[in-house]
Amino acid sequence: PRGLHSLKYFCEKAPEYHVMVAGSLLGVTLGKGESFPVGKVDMLNIFPMDYEEFLEATGNEGWIDILHSKDWPLIDTMMPKMVELLRQYYFVGGMPGVVSNFVRNADLQQVRTLQREILDAYGRDISKHTSESESVRIRQLLSSLPAQLAKENKKFIYGAIRKGSRAKDFELAIQWLLDAGIIYKVNRISEPKMPLKFYEDFDAFKLFLLDCGLLACMSDAPIDQMLVGDNVFTEFKGMFTEQYVMQQLKVIGFTPYYWSNSKTPSEIDFVIQNDNRVIPIEVKAEENVRARSLSQFVKDNTGLKGLRISMKGYVDQEWMENIPLVGIDAYFG
Repeated sequence: PRGLHSLKYFCEKAPEYHVMVAGSLLGVTLGKGESFPVGKVDMLNIFPMDYEEFLEATGNEGWIDILHSKDWPLIDTMMPKMVELLRQYYFVGGMPGVVSNFVRNADLQQVRTLQREILDAYGRDISKHTSESESVRIRQLLSSLPAQLAKENKKFIYGAIRKGSRAKDFELAIQWLLDAGIIYKVNRISEPKMPLKFYEDFDAFKLFLLDCGLLACMSDAPIDQMLVGDNVFTEFKGMFTEQYVMQQLKVIGFTPYYWSNSKTPSEIDFVIQNDNRVIPIEVKAEENVRARSLSQFVKDNTGLKGLRISMKGYVDQEWMENIPLVGIDAYFG
């Protein structure tokens, strides 16, 4: 807290210095009501490396130019290699220290060891900054994430943490992990209208981990299942693919929501607002890309054009576009 407070005086009395302050638990500190030098500090959120940054780090930056050319027929011919690199990204993730070690050693066992060390460090931080009872609940919630995301319906269920659990038991735990930047929360919207924020439903949401590689580690996903063939896209009910898409959207700068209707039942994986356009997004991990929910959603909401992100190549239909999983940043870039 004193370090934060001192930034005010650097700004006022020693502006010739450029002071950078990094803190993974800065959000937790501010959440406790510590004073902050408003107007004296520029805030910058740092995310795990996205897929294109992973390509650059692993010496495959040439693929980035191809993706941003939006030459979709050419990208289609290159898809097998780019999907192989995507499998690696699902496993390694985007934590810079993990990626750096992978680039140097290409040792996936070391990758998994480093990921466990990061998760252990989170556990120590939780214990250090919270009471014993809070710490237990935060750990329970964090441990439940792989099972929550492996469900067909990925809406967060309190009872999946512990039988009989309710919102009041874990609301503080969720907020602590959000403030710490360890999880992301994707709220439901009731209507796909602008601004989406006006239609936010705070009682229904999905929780994601900050990094797909850490999720793979928490899930004990076997190396061969993630890196051989299309197992990673078929064996885990789209868990890693939805996590991956959410991460890429966050890095680009979107606030993703989702939509669901219990009567139908149907669900749109993500809904984003891009300039003056609301875009419903359906995520498909496999080759089977029938988008029944998306098709009906677009029919029911005049003026919308859907976006499907899948293993298929680029297609532009009247009611939706399909882009490959590797082309998210290029599409919005």
